[in-house]
Amino acid sequence: MNKLSHTNSEGKANMVDVGHKPNQLRTAKAEGLIKLSDETIRLIRENQIKKGDVITLAEVAGIQAAKRTSDLIPLCHPLQLTKVDVKAIVLDDGVRIKSTVRCVGKTGVEMEALHGVTVALLTIYDMCKAVDKHMKICDIKLLDKTKENIA
Repeated sequence: MNKLSHTNSEGKANMVDVGHKPNQLRTAKAEGLIKLSDETIRLIRENQIKKGDVITLAEVAGIQAAKRTSDLIPLCHPLQLTKVDVKAIVLDDGVRIKSTVRCVGKTGVEMEALHGVTVALLTIYDMCKAVDKHMKICDIKLLDKTKENIA
């Protein structure tokens, strides 16, 4: 097993120094699911949830969350993101959120992609909690992360 990079020799929290690493184009993709009742799905599709447009607000919340990841995850580096894409797909049993995050930088963007998905799902939960008492957020995962040298 690899040594944890966010702890120092005494086992204390440590923000990794990435100053020596080259800038690279970094991309991460993540997804998650919120399971909803048939009635909640119908209300979302018909834009009848009283708090407003669930899909649009979840997507915007996911974008905002990705941009603010380092404010809430203590050892994440603040990154200058070049692209955040969050999409909500209404399914027969819930809503799937997918995110893609990019930057040119010295460290990856997987936390930003995961954070965007999670907050988008929580936004759906918040908007639908009055009509669905059995929602379940699940299957949040990193799908892919890449880095490529830039010219």
